[in-house]
Amino acid sequence: MSSTDKAGKADKAGNTAPGGTATLAGHPVARIGYGAMQLAEHRPGRPALSPDAAVALLRTAVDSGINHLDTAEFYGTAAANANDLIRAALHPYPDHLVLATKVGAERDAAGALVPAQRPEQLRASVEANLARLGTERLGVVNLRRLDHAPGIVAEGEQVVDLDSQLAAFIALRDEGKIDGIGLSAVDADQLRHALPAGIVCVQNSHSPVDRASESVLDVCREHDIAWVPFFPLGSAFPQFPKVVDQPAVRAAAEALGVTPVQVGLAWHLAHYAYTLLIAGTTDPAHLAENIAAGAVRLDAQTRAAIDAIAVPAAT
Repeated sequence: MSSTDKAGKADKAGNTAPGGTATLAGHPVARIGYGAMQLAEHRPGRPALSPDAAVALLRTAVDSGINHLDTAEFYGTAAANANDLIRAALHPYPDHLVLATKVGAERDAAGALVPAQRPEQLRASVEANLARLGTERLGVVNLRRLDHAPGIVAEGEQVVDLDSQLAAFIALRDEGKIDGIGLSAVDADQLRHALPAGIVCVQNSHSPVDRASESVLDVCREHDIAWVPFFPLGSAFPQFPKVVDQPAVRAAAEALGVTPVQVGLAWHLAHYAYTLLIAGTTDPAHLAENIAAGAVRLDAQTRAAIDAIAVPAAT
């Protein structure tokens, strides 16, 4: 096994880009970014993060070289929203910071997450992100398709053909409101169908214990499309396995003197050169742990052992 190194390029502020750099919608970004969902959506049993602490964490992330933030207007509520926290922490935004958001769902009057797949809803969601973030342009907007579980599923008038949705995104890009179009929770056929629209990234669930999207990743490899896995360490749903519990991952961590989390994230970086990670956290120590994963190097034998993880299907 290799241990760690200091690979990475300095950003415009002089920070070393965690994990090195790749391109997202024409922008150079650190391969380790930050997902903002947990800042505004607190899991049971965990203390709520104060707005001041969330602002401090975001500033620490950017000061550490992260320049790709993943957010959504529906992360949180009207009273506690991830976009509000990003704006409070970082506006006016530095030129090198890329804001990526996601549309395709919204909060209803009771605060429940519901589908918002129709083209006019997608446009309204983009406009809402722009307004709350206080910017005239977004680096990337990801279309979250709702074709199947887990999560909410589109039904009735919310079942919309992909071409109609892409047309709305292309119009927004032509108007200068977004730089790049991304897709989330899609299959390989959907991605291939959407390629003429100029897809810059795909966000699908993917990890050493969840390889169902490998065929989608193969299409990304063919076209040098950025791959942004969510649930990179295993699903947040308790019935699904966790990467950090796998013997191959724990053995690698012990041999390298790093944490299982860092091994899991390093596997993603080694799996595809255009992988961009958006692991989220509300803990400054965990943020530092995630950033340090960018320096972990796994040799071919270790990668093969992690690639060979076989996880029984959840029941």
